[in-house]
Amino acid sequence: MTGLTHFDGQGHAHMVDVSDKPVTDRIAVARGQVVMSAPTLAMITGGQAKKGDVLAVARLAGIMGAKKTADLIPLCHPLPITKVALDLTPDPDLPGIVVEATVKTGGQTGVEMEALTAVSVACLTIYDMVKAAEKSMRIEGIRLVLKDGGKSGRYEAEGESTR
Repeated sequence: MTGLTHFDGQGHAHMVDVSDKPVTDRIAVARGQVVMSAPTLAMITGGQAKKGDVLAVARLAGIMGAKKTADLIPLCHPLPITKVALDLTPDPDLPGIVVEATVKTGGQTGVEMEALTAVSVACLTIYDMVKAAEKSMRIEGIRLVLKDGGKSGRYEAEGESTR
């Protein structure tokens, strides 16, 4: 790493100037999980949560979160997002829900923060919707698993595959 681009020559935080960067297709995939007890997972997958369809609401919340990233992260650029997709997969081996977000844009900067925000908001929504049943749930492992496009090219996290 040659330097942190969110700081100017005097060490002050600033929004990076991307105006000279070319518009390219960009994609980012992030993943995380909500670990819970088997009975709580069964309640979610069986559609018995009192607040409604947990996975459908979490999916929408993740999409909304991606679209609001620039409002939440101070130095993020507002981007013309062209796709946000969330996969929420029940995993009885955790037990819990694995959340994966894919975000695309044609722009001058990447969508890693949007994908990470989508996963975070979806996980928080799952927690919120069933916290009355289990307060000990854990949100874990939120990470970038893939990014492609732009000057830095492709990144794939070791040992990770996208679904």
